[in-house]
Amino acid sequence: MKVMAFNGSPRKEWNTATLLEKAIEGAAAQGAETSLVHLYDLHFKGCISCFACKIREGKSYGTCAVQDDLTPVYAEIKKADGIILGSPIYFGDVTGELRSFLERLLFPYLVYDDPPRTLYPGKIRTAWIYTMNAPEEIARQFGYNRLFSSNERVMRMIFGHSESMMSYDTCQFADYSKVVATRFNADEKEKRRRQVFPKDCQKAYDMGVALARKARG
Repeated sequence: MKVMAFNGSPRKEWNTATLLEKAIEGAAAQGAETSLVHLYDLHFKGCISCFACKIREGKSYGTCAVQDDLTPVYAEIKKADGIILGSPIYFGDVTGELRSFLERLLFPYLVYDDPPRTLYPGKIRTAWIYTMNAPEEIARQFGYNRLFSSNERVMRMIFGHSESMMSYDTCQFADYSKVVATRFNADEKEKRRRQVFPKDCQKAYDMGVALARKARG
């Protein structure tokens, strides 16, 4: 059993990466082979609309034809039993790096039939982990729930399953005294990191456990 996690944050040791590590720790506790890919370490671009993945009987039909650092990653995903995607929310969306990764992961599998169908061979468990500076009530006001629902819907269409967890009101800076961010109460942010973020870590761990158990069948 193989579970892969993808970090869409440029930071390897902060909120998103920490939660992803907890998730694959949970999956590993169920016997899964796990890996964590930091997308910002890789050299790639988003979809270039070459449509080679859509050419009838073409050699790249159903597969991204672009050759770069994502090529072996996409090959490994085909062997996976579960994938976990993690990203901070930047201006109401996932990071550009994760978005580019998703364009090229998902588009080759999408078939423009009515209704649309997928070329992905089989079904796997997928999960999202989101982190954000915004409190939950502000995230709702800004319509983040629509983003979360839309991403789940697309992943279900391509892979058969998706679920999400959100970590709200995270500590954005290690030291708020060094940055211009006067709207935030540094003491409250640090208090939340001590008291709430560990609970989010447990939720991520439990998500990894459940994902691996269900992937195992």
